[in-house]
Amino acid sequence: MMAAKQQSEFNFEEALEELERLVSSMEEGELSLEDSMKAFEKGIKLTRECQTALQKAEQKVQILLNESGETQDFDVEGES
Repeated sequence: MMAAKQQSEFNFEEALEELERLVSSMEEGELSLEDSMKAFEKGIKLTRECQTALQKAEQKVQILLNESGETQDFDVEGES
């Protein structure tokens, strides 16, 4: 039962590492067309999961800021 819970949890850092591996293997140009398409599909899925995780984190931060009485938007380093 514990293993099923661990598998269902999304790990942002691991997803980013997997994306980097997929991009590297595709950039090397040694994958077949079929393998490239599979890597691309997996990369799209991972990208969407990462975007969802980031949106949820941002929502949590906004909720915490609103609960503390702070209503200003926060600046994320690197964003303009």
